Amino acid sequence: MNITAFLNRAYFTPRLKEIEQYTHRSAELQQRVLQRLVGMAADTEWGRRYGYATIRNYQDFHDRLPVQTYEDIKGYVERMRQGEQGLLWPTEVKWFAKSSGTTNDKSKFLPVSHESLHDTHYRGGRDAVAIYLGQNPKSRFFSGKGLILGGSHSPGLNNPHSLVGDLSAILIENINPLVNLVRVPSKQTALMGDFEAKMEAIAQETIGRNVTNLSGVPSWMLVLIKHILEKTGKESLDEVWPNLEVFFHGGVAFTPYREQYQGLIRSPRMHYVETYNASEGYFGTQNDPADPAMLLMVDYGIFYEFIPLEDVGQPQPRICCLEDVEVGKNYAMVISTSAGLWRYMIGDTVRFTQRHPWKFVITGRTKHFINAFGEELIVDNAEKGLAKACAETGAQVLDYSAAPVFMDEHAKCRHQWLIEFARMPDDLARFARVLDDTLKEVNSDYEAKRQNDLALQPLEVIVARPGLFHDWLAQKGKLGGQHKIPRLSNTREYIEEMLKLNK
Repeated sequence: MNITAFLNRAYFTPRLKEIEQYTHRSAELQQRVLQRLVGMAADTEWGRRYGYATIRNYQDFHDRLPVQTYEDIKGYVERMRQGEQGLLWPTEVKWFAKSSGTTNDKSKFLPVSHESLHDTHYRGGRDAVAIYLGQNPKSRFFSGKGLILGGSHSPGLNNPHSLVGDLSAILIENINPLVNLVRVPSKQTALMGDFEAKMEAIAQETIGRNVTNLSGVPSWMLVLIKHILEKTGKESLDEVWPNLEVFFHGGVAFTPYREQYQGLIRSPRMHYVETYNASEGYFGTQNDPADPAMLLMVDYGIFYEFIPLEDVGQPQPRICCLEDVEVGKNYAMVISTSAGLWRYMIGDTVRFTQRHPWKFVITGRTKHFINAFGEELIVDNAEKGLAKACAETGAQVLDYSAAPVFMDEHAKCRHQWLIEFARMPDDLARFARVLDDTLKEVNSDYEAKRQNDLALQPLEVIVARPGLFHDWLAQKGKLGGQHKIPRLSNTREYIEEMLKLNK
């Protein structure tokens, strides 16, 4: 008996019928979410402050509440971490996700309620599986184990009233014990804090197992895969796990890693599914392998609003709900959640590719961009430029970071790219030219600033030594989990630190 087919029919297929309603009921579903969240939080300190009991519709909510950043709610979070309850959310909140949305030393602690775990994060994981099985009826997903590569707790940040960890560690810690029957490694190994020791422990536990699916951040999963291949002497991961069929990935863009994965997992049956599960909530799942856009999940414990990118930072930005977004435009995402985040700007930017149902791509971070000279370069532009440069020069990019050079000794300004290659381009100068030309093609502001080399000189590519970015993260104690390299920065803070290590 194919246990996967049985579970799919009994458990996952009915959910697909509900997801189909996104096509014609998204607005209604979102309004129901808002009403439920506001109703539940009416008697919290926050709810009383903003008169939640008299909020009747979205316009009331829009007019009454200001947009929040972490600094705005930090005082509430600190009180919650000391054991106060009923502040932002009515039920007990004892877990806090240590945010990896930035790689500086300052941490954010985002509340994770029981409701947000179950109506958002775990529900997102189940839906990702449901969508995948709906597309692959011959799957044998549950005939083996799922390898989940997550982060760890942060015991040094715990206190008698609250617990702190990477979101992935919190999910593993609170997961239904039955799920442990179909996942590896053991909980003890999964939550290890020493990343390199964890890699070895995972390899020892899983090499002899029947692993059918992977979940994790592409950059760190790649480290694990290479370690396992080195340990086993195999050339392809499907030699180690012949029944491997899918990788659910998220956290960083997959584009720079896709070719490397295809080289290390050669099975024609392998699938890749992008998911968007952040510390603040689970937002999207790729529902078409031919389309990189993700389906916005509109019936979880999250109400969405959006700020046009050009309004970010303005005293009174325009804010719209889902119904009013425009396809093809960049927005900063604002969320209200069942963890007690209210009109919270998470820092990610998205662009919708279609309506009914709403699908989107992540385009970057509100703080991860280069706009030193009016060029407004975002991560989405960078990924497209790198993909074109790699395709034309045979290169593979492992990691990268870019920042402006404001003025050199010749009074010239430019962008400086620090790139670690998994495979060097056949011509580094041509790689740089193609990258530069593609950025002009996809970004008219960049093209204007590059015209005749007047405001902005041709970009510079510096080759990073092997392991540079790994060492930079290790220096900051940020190996593994959801920690990320800052792709674009409007200052030279990060790149100067990296250049000092590039020896």
